[in-house]
Amino acid sequence: MTVQTVLDYLFTLAPIAYKEDWDNVGFLVGRKDARVTRILVSLDADAAVAEEAAALGCQLVVTHHPLIFRAPKHVTDADPMTEALLSYLEKGLAVISMHTNLDCAPGGVNDVLAEKLGFHNVEVLEDGETAGLLRAGEVEPAELSAFAAFVKEALDCPGLRFADGGKPVRRVAVGGGGCAGYLAVAAAAGCDTFVTADVKYHEFQEAQTRGINLIDAGHFETENPVCEMLIEKLRARFPEIKVLRSAHADCIRFL
Repeated sequence: MTVQTVLDYLFTLAPIAYKEDWDNVGFLVGRKDARVTRILVSLDADAAVAEEAAALGCQLVVTHHPLIFRAPKHVTDADPMTEALLSYLEKGLAVISMHTNLDCAPGGVNDVLAEKLGFHNVEVLEDGETAGLLRAGEVEPAELSAFAAFVKEALDCPGLRFADGGKPVRRVAVGGGGCAGYLAVAAAAGCDTFVTADVKYHEFQEAQTRGINLIDAGHFETENPVCEMLIEKLRARFPEIKVLRSAHADCIRFL
């Protein structure tokens, strides 16, 4: 099996057509014809993940967040992004990243998140679409504080923040990562609660004004569950390849 073989399969799960225009996804580093016997799956592709992959004897790293967002003007250890890129190049590692295409794909980041939170009757919020960013679904009716505690446990959050929109929880929207800008979309779809991450103070205020509960469960915590899905899919499709999960963890700490 080669890097290209794995890439072709991953694009069947999350077609490149689903990515946002500003995004950079797919085959980002390495040689497409390189032989693959071990894959490391990680949310991020920082230098520590490169060290881990090399130590485990992997030839390919599959991530959610792209190693390269913008074209670098140099490849040196002068800043964290290019230092990480240099690490992958020095170690001969290939990198494939499935980012916003995996957010939007059926069975991707937000379907996995909806499943983790026990949604019923899951739908894509974009009308009539089978793929799109946000998901919505029904949950067992609960008070906001109880539902927030459930989210914290289900996603193994070290902590979370929320604003009370004054409604019990019944119909919930999810957007893994920084999707608070879609608050109005969730409210217009009749959702009483929106679970996402990277929420700003004024977005919490806006949620109260709109009368929708808003939960910030953490960027890492809302996206990391998709790694297990990728591992399961890759193991099933390529039983001859050893697929490992990175020890990479959230960089944010709570007191």
